[in-house]
Amino acid sequence: LEPHVADTATVEKPSGDPVAGAHAASTPLQRAARRMLAAFTYRDFRVQWIGACSSAIGTWMQVVAQNWLVLSLTGSAFYLGLDAFLQQLPIILFTLIGGVFADRYDRRKTLLVSQYIQMATSGTLAVLMYLHVVQIWHILALSFLTGSAQSFGGPAYQSLLPMLVDKKDLPNAVALNSIQFNLARVLGPLLFAATLAGFIKGGYNEPQAMNAAFAINSASFLIVVYTLMSLHVKHVPPTETKKIKEELKGGLHYVQHHGSLVALIVLASTTTFLGFAILTFLPAFARSVFDADASTYSRLMAFSGAGSIVGALIIAWLGKFPRMGLTALLMQAVYGMLIFGFANSHLLWLSSILLFFTGAALMMMFSTVTSLVQLIAPDQMRGRVMSIYLVAFRGGMPLGSLLSGTPPGRCS
Repeated sequence: LEPHVADTATVEKPSGDPVAGAHAASTPLQRAARRMLAAFTYRDFRVQWIGACSSAIGTWMQVVAQNWLVLSLTGSAFYLGLDAFLQQLPIILFTLIGGVFADRYDRRKTLLVSQYIQMATSGTLAVLMYLHVVQIWHILALSFLTGSAQSFGGPAYQSLLPMLVDKKDLPNAVALNSIQFNLARVLGPLLFAATLAGFIKGGYNEPQAMNAAFAINSASFLIVVYTLMSLHVKHVPPTETKKIKEELKGGLHYVQHHGSLVALIVLASTTTFLGFAILTFLPAFARSVFDADASTYSRLMAFSGAGSIVGALIIAWLGKFPRMGLTALLMQAVYGMLIFGFANSHLLWLSSILLFFTGAALMMMFSTVTSLVQLIAPDQMRGRVMSIYLVAFRGGMPLGSLLSGTPPGRCS
């Protein structure tokens, strides 16, 4: 699974501004920090990282609030799985087309449209909550629309990332990008817990705190919109464009004839299908196993996110290293054993520790796999290759969540 690095000479090189000077005189800690944060020496990567992290914090506030809202409205783990399924279903249906768009059109403009749609869905949910008319079908429909926007924004973002840094720093950029996502996964739930506590202390109730989370998330998209408009990258139109169907076939044919890509995609989809439902059903664990409230659920999510940050920092420090494929396989095995331990734990402190290590193992595996896929794919095919990868990676989530949330009687 070691990458054969494709030629990307046609891609405009990003302008880095690495710190020159007395590297020889620096301490080992300083050298390690420079190695771990190498991608931050590129201006465009820094700008995009800040915008994406700010928006992701709002998104994770909404994820926690929305999951708790679904459970409060229905009292059913099935609807938790169904909501996750409907948000991820468009990833399966439309992401391959989104990959063609990412290779054919300006990736930044595609991302902007995606952000506007997601901002509108969050704002709509906030309005429905404010008017006290929200129903479960509203949430499910808005989740599907959000997923549809992400199915085009995801390939565009993944294809844009290699244009922000040099190839030698791409694994570091992928790991740091994972850090911003998981930093938000820590801060978002904690911010929601703080909002919930503040509202209740001020004489308000849980639904009003959830409404605030939806409104904050909607506003957070303005930050990422501003950062996207601030990027210096230029769109290089393809020399020739074919019909969408032909370009889809071209991407599938390319992946099919690269055994390493097939193996990496299978590894990613297997992990999300079998193991990602642990996060979807954390509200049910918090309420049914630990007899706890939304604050405890938020803290459990934060433990998982903190572990993911540690795992991503390790991969960022390692950069491009030998036997990346073997490392991903080992981390997948460790992840499975940790899930088994969590499923059998009835102690809150032990479950929190296990969630921390599951987050670390999962992120080390996915950061490594994503880096390998990015390194293998040539720029002119990267949108389609990453769309196929995202279908497998994110497509496993809703299917696993729906299957895991289905009551035993419905499976027979």
